[in-house]
Amino acid sequence: MKKPIFVGAGVAIITPFTEDNKINFPKLEELINYQIENGTDAIVICGTTGESPCLDHEEHSAAIRFAVDVTAHRVPVIAGTGSNDTAYGIRLSNEAEKAGVDGLLMVTPYYNKASQDGLVRHYTKIAENVSTPIILYNVPGRTGVNIQPQTYKALSELKLINAVKEANGNIASVAETIHLCGDELNVYSGNDDQILPIVALGGQGVISVLSHIVPKVAHDIVIEYKNGNVEKARQLQIEYFDLCRDLFCDVNPIPVKAAMNMMGWDVGECRLPLSPLSEANQKKLRATLARHGLV
Repeated sequence: MKKPIFVGAGVAIITPFTEDNKINFPKLEELINYQIENGTDAIVICGTTGESPCLDHEEHSAAIRFAVDVTAHRVPVIAGTGSNDTAYGIRLSNEAEKAGVDGLLMVTPYYNKASQDGLVRHYTKIAENVSTPIILYNVPGRTGVNIQPQTYKALSELKLINAVKEANGNIASVAETIHLCGDELNVYSGNDDQILPIVALGGQGVISVLSHIVPKVAHDIVIEYKNGNVEKARQLQIEYFDLCRDLFCDVNPIPVKAAMNMMGWDVGECRLPLSPLSEANQKKLRATLARHGLV
């Protein structure tokens, strides 16, 4: 059995920017501390929600080092180090390891659209050149590539392939993956509206956008279920369904940054090519936040 890097909700933390579009490190420190103090079980830095495609190499590495330092071993830190260039993914992963991360989140190679054999070769090469547990990240809506259950089975046989953040939206596929891999691959939901179904199938939790707004709720959906309080977990998943939905009313992380600004966090805008949330979606999102007493 492979020990999970964390159990519960890990926040796929945003990268806050200043007015002149630089990383706002004091704000990032504030966000990390808030998350840990309010029940988040892991910090995931420089993922898609952290706008990693728009961070240059120096910014990416600096954000990872900063997150490790601020977190100070209170919860695990998982760094997004995936790339569509296998060699660069190894380089970035090795730098993250030197910073002291607890896990590596590695998205499937985007744009290249690797075959299933290519995925096995890609992740095997990376696993042979790092020493830190790897969480695969399957998000075909962004990458154009979907990891098949049989491919997970092959990859789960590698010691350092610890888990997957599954965001393909296919619950039947998740069930097949868990059926094939058993305890050799931990599964985290990559979709906040599917936390409970995936945990009920044996998943370990979620890598979450919802956690930015209600960290304790995301944590509790997982932990209440695992503690046997199934009805409480179900109620929370259903109660916050509208917020899970509206945080994806536009391309992530546009809505979550807008929501946080509405709540007074002053995290800045997204970098281009992501544009500000439309007025119609701002109105809808604000109404949902108000319904939950968040603004």
